[in-house]
Amino acid sequence: MSSKESELPEVSEAPGAPEAPEAPEFASQNCGDRPIVVLIGLPGAGKTTIGRRLARALNTELVDSDELIEQATGKACGAVFSELGEPAFRVMEAEYVAKALETTGVVSLGGGAVLTDSTRELLKDHEVIWIDVPVEEGIRRTAGERTRPVLQAADPAEHYRNLVKVRTPLYEEVATFRLRTKDRSPQQVVAAVLHHIENH
Repeated sequence: MSSKESELPEVSEAPGAPEAPEAPEFASQNCGDRPIVVLIGLPGAGKTTIGRRLARALNTELVDSDELIEQATGKACGAVFSELGEPAFRVMEAEYVAKALETTGVVSLGGGAVLTDSTRELLKDHEVIWIDVPVEEGIRRTAGERTRPVLQAADPAEHYRNLVKVRTPLYEEVATFRLRTKDRSPQQVVAAVLHHIENH
């Protein structure tokens, strides 16, 4: 499935403007047990922030696969990753991603969820938005974080760039829409996603 890069005009912000256009009618258009949209992207892309605002605009719920893992284990997702190791964590993650994809709201997936073959196969049947953050911005946002074991390395910036190399082809494989966030505020990103949904 090829991704389509956003070519939408920038959305101007005005003091006191709402976070995103209200669009509750989208929620009623969702048929069956499937999400309206699935958000993917690197750590630091802002998937959770965008997902919450988008869910609010669509008058629906946000389902975050990382939060499902945290609720099930009673531990932070990063702690579960550290305790299990990446291979076992990805197996667990795939189970909760599958559950998330049976819901009817907005779904946000962990940055590495696309590494799992079964997850990529499931995503072929969904509207998948790739929140594409500039590399340097992603590095800046995640610098010094202790809650993401996958980013811990002697050279975090170089490690992040390696994640970009490995994961970009996988995001391209499953995304139906690629939304570059450079020079866009969260409000503008949400507006762009809503525009895509409305016109898709």
